[in-house]
Amino acid sequence: MATIVFYSVRTTQTTTRRCFSSHLKGLASAIDSGLLSSTPGPSSTLLPETRWFSRGTSLRFMSHGTAGRSASGQTRRGALALSGAAAVTAAAAVAGFLANANHFQRAEMATKVSQNQEQEGDIVERCREFMSPPVTDISVLQGRKEEMSTKMEMLIMETQAEFCKALQKVDGGTFKVDRWERKEGGGGISCVMQGGKVFEKAGVNVSVVFGNLTEEAAKQMRSRGKVLKGKDGKLPFCAMGVSSVIHPKNPHIPTVHFNYRYFEIEEEDGTKQWWFGGGTDLTPVYIDKDDAFHFHNTLKEACDKHHPQYYPEFKKWCDRYFYVRHRGETRGIGGIFFDDLDSPNKEDVFDFVKSCARTVVPCYLPIVYKHLNDSFTDEEKDWQQVRRGRYVEFNLVYDRGVKFGLATPGSRIESILMSLPLTARWEYMHEPAKGTKEAEMLEVLQNPKEWV
Repeated sequence: MATIVFYSVRTTQTTTRRCFSSHLKGLASAIDSGLLSSTPGPSSTLLPETRWFSRGTSLRFMSHGTAGRSASGQTRRGALALSGAAAVTAAAAVAGFLANANHFQRAEMATKVSQNQEQEGDIVERCREFMSPPVTDISVLQGRKEEMSTKMEMLIMETQAEFCKALQKVDGGTFKVDRWERKEGGGGISCVMQGGKVFEKAGVNVSVVFGNLTEEAAKQMRSRGKVLKGKDGKLPFCAMGVSSVIHPKNPHIPTVHFNYRYFEIEEEDGTKQWWFGGGTDLTPVYIDKDDAFHFHNTLKEACDKHHPQYYPEFKKWCDRYFYVRHRGETRGIGGIFFDDLDSPNKEDVFDFVKSCARTVVPCYLPIVYKHLNDSFTDEEKDWQQVRRGRYVEFNLVYDRGVKFGLATPGSRIESILMSLPLTARWEYMHEPAKGTKEAEMLEVLQNPKEWV
């Protein structure tokens, strides 16, 4: 799901990727104390024997009926969701676990961890590993360590840093780090690498924003069943998330997308509505069944730690959401997708989201390393360009985050359109020849498979 969400007005700083140890104490001045947010995430240094999924208590399945559908059977529509192109995250930095040898086996090794690694470290120490100082001032985060907004902001910042570092390691390039502010409240950090050795375009975005919902946003939320009672016509909100889209050069390395987000609204009587959303999905150019199994099984293992119905329901939801209706095909081979997740309680849902965010590196990087040196033909590159065209069609025609962002005053267009590839192709009446690998890929997209 492409991502956009949170509208920035001006770019305030561009820096190279670096740990900001000496600047952490003197970060930006405080923002509206009640509305800023943050989030916890994986620790910065993981040993091969550590596990990436939080222990978390079992969750009961959310009481929204069929995932992705309202009571009337209509697909839920999201507003202000930080989807694919605007925000970003990724799991733990995988120091040597992705080298040579059996990539998938090493990925599994990285999911085993000592209980000590479950402890969230000191906020200042954790911030030293980020691509940039967090959006919210560190002193504010320290003062409200136990609030969900702080936990979530730390998680999305850590996900961004760990995914970026893993990508830089395999590519050899460097992410451009671009901080931006939103005049209505909050801001974000966009990390983008273009023209690398492995990745034509890689983006990992974080946004943390707050303010009052527009009437359009409130209407969209009400349309998916939210009962919102504002005060004097205003609905204060805070929202944050991480989102990433990666477009590799080699057609045998799949495109990957993920985003995880948290939303909170304060109503007239001071009570707060909250929910989480997100997912991770894979868009290959050519089918590799081992890759598909590894990707889906990694997500399934994370989901199964919390509820046995999460993976099957969220896998179906993903196939429904990333569907290019005018083509009659899915955008890729899916993964998981969920929205409006608000039960059984905030901490349990957060633990689930944390487990999902920490799968991003182990579910994708082994696939990258496996195909790193695959040769490809001009014809295979052309097919990749055609498939990228379908990716663009979905993001611009259907993705609700992109559509909402483009229609919202003050949106940061560069972050919204980060999900689009540098190059794509549209051939008139293109149809692959029967019996080819391209035809096999198209058949899978037209008839989604069960991979695990």
